[in-house]
Amino acid sequence: MSAGSEPAMRRKHLALLLIFALGLSASVLVSARKKPASHAMDEQKRALHALNRLTFGPRPGEVERVAAMGADKWIDQQLHPESIDDHAVEARLAGFTTLQMNTREMIEKFPPPQVVKEVAEGKRSMPRDPQERAIYESQVDAYRDRQEQKQAKGDQDPNNPSADMNADQKAAQREARLHADARAQQLLDLPPDERFQQILKMPPEERRMLARDMKPDERDRVMQEFTPEQRETVMAMVNPQQVITTELQQAKVVRTVYSERQLDEVMTDFWFNHFNVFLGKGPDRYLLTGYERDVIRPHALGKFKDLLEATAKSPAMLFYLDNWLSVGPHSEMAQGMQQRAGSYRRGPFGIPVSRPPNPNAQQKKNKREGLNENYARELMELHTLSVNGGYSQKDVTEVAKVFTGWTLKQPRQGGGFEFNPRTHEPGPKYVLGKVIKEHGEREGEQVLEMLAKSPQTAHFISLKLAERFVSDDPPPALVDRMAETFRKKDGDIREVLRTLFQSPEFWSPDAYRAKVKTPLEFVVSAVRASGVDVENPMPLVQNLNRMGMPLYGAQPPTGYSMKAETWVNSAALLSRMNFALALGAGRMRGLNFDAARILPDGQAPPDRTGALAALEASLLAGDVSKNTHDTILQQMNDPQVTGMRLDDSARPPNVGVLAGLLMGSPEFQRR
Repeated sequence: MSAGSEPAMRRKHLALLLIFALGLSASVLVSARKKPASHAMDEQKRALHALNRLTFGPRPGEVERVAAMGADKWIDQQLHPESIDDHAVEARLAGFTTLQMNTREMIEKFPPPQVVKEVAEGKRSMPRDPQERAIYESQVDAYRDRQEQKQAKGDQDPNNPSADMNADQKAAQREARLHADARAQQLLDLPPDERFQQILKMPPEERRMLARDMKPDERDRVMQEFTPEQRETVMAMVNPQQVITTELQQAKVVRTVYSERQLDEVMTDFWFNHFNVFLGKGPDRYLLTGYERDVIRPHALGKFKDLLEATAKSPAMLFYLDNWLSVGPHSEMAQGMQQRAGSYRRGPFGIPVSRPPNPNAQQKKNKREGLNENYARELMELHTLSVNGGYSQKDVTEVAKVFTGWTLKQPRQGGGFEFNPRTHEPGPKYVLGKVIKEHGEREGEQVLEMLAKSPQTAHFISLKLAERFVSDDPPPALVDRMAETFRKKDGDIREVLRTLFQSPEFWSPDAYRAKVKTPLEFVVSAVRASGVDVENPMPLVQNLNRMGMPLYGAQPPTGYSMKAETWVNSAALLSRMNFALALGAGRMRGLNFDAARILPDGQAPPDRTGALAALEASLLAGDVSKNTHDTILQQMNDPQVTGMRLDDSARPPNVGVLAGLLMGSPEFQRR
């Protein structure tokens, strides 16, 4: 084949995928609304249905194991995750050391920009630990380099064209990459410990450029056999904050793929989305690890009121919805505006959150740094009562007053929650027709308890759970029974779920494969179903970015939608198809597909039809329509998809391509 024909072949290949995805788009939209034939589920289907709803998708052989155990018994086990041994997944997470750090430790080891600036200006000393010092030195060098570039840009003659400068920069980048390649080869000749010590001995600029300019494969080889701390140090030389965020994202992927406590993972994901905090809002990069670990996860199957209070006092939520800045209009702090101005000019870790105070614009500054209603509004609209929960704007304002004083202790050092009486609004408040007497911090706890016990909250939370586990439009009678359990059991989430899982609506044939997977559910279910071994979770994280669902990346407080209409469109399905084919073909770095894990006796039948049937049984329990079956066979007869000629009968079927096409099918898109 000539080199000139490759682009044309690529275009035809993509065109074939697009045609397939377009057909699937319509199929998913129709079949997601179509009700299956009305017949009771046998034990095999009960097991599959339970696995599709309570986990991120069944693994090879898991349907049979759950069916043999009994779906009801397995569900009861999942409702008590503390009884399930999960040491295997914890071993996989051991390399992500930031998962066990508190915020102060993260700030010290992976300094944010303001801390680097203070070190560069001599206002803070360098750490003594050699690895931490290497990170600081690299970041200070980068900071000074940026300052010099700004100075040079300011001094540049505006009459001179910038093209030569750009050309020089490109030439410098090429030279840096060549130097990094050569230096990487020298390092690879050394044992791992000596290799790491050589990196630490490099001048800061060379050390930083090496870590930045190496190709990903080269970086992986250089860091091969490094300890987790050594790998983190090298990566932090380029971007300390990114080490924290990528470890958090990778850990989520590892847990969803490998944890035996699958319902606990599903509920942790559900509640994080319900009480959403955006990773990209400044200091929340340092706060989300503790937020998920210490606030969401421990309460995922506990009492709702405990979860609600934990989120309200979380530094991540206090910062995300700005309640840490809220000041009562008649508080002690409000009476001394000049004193208050300097106190709130910087956020956690010294990151600016507002302009410096203007003493000549006191009224305007009052509005900016006075009462903040963000948290009060989302607390009632999104966290408890719902948008139709019967509250007024007056209630929002009164609740905002209640939560004045709920702030952060020593925010520049990453401190936790504290109640500051100087910013708290004095006097009684009136919330939902009830008087909240002046009682400092206790006022907020009283409002949280009142909201947690509200019948509107019971209904709203039950509705959202039914939407997650049953259908996008769950039966009202089921929601009402769940809400009744919520009220009777004091918001016990485990008992509400038990009511749901024991309901006839959950086990109705109408609910079988009625939910369309979100990108996260699709990606993880494909990995689990295909038995792929995940050595490097980052390609999965990156694919979720491309699919429009970056982990911890929902910017609005609403979080991500769990409904089909958000995720079903031609472009999204094409992206899923490309991912599935790449996964099955083994084209993703650090993800190892082995057909033996999903085929009977580890071998595929010699013909394409037989191999497809075997994979349909393994990946989809045989739930494949004739249209999907015929479409995949048609694609398998095209050598540009399979890489095989029609008369090439001596070669076995391409199991990876078959698996990829099935994972991109309408049936696999549903759970």
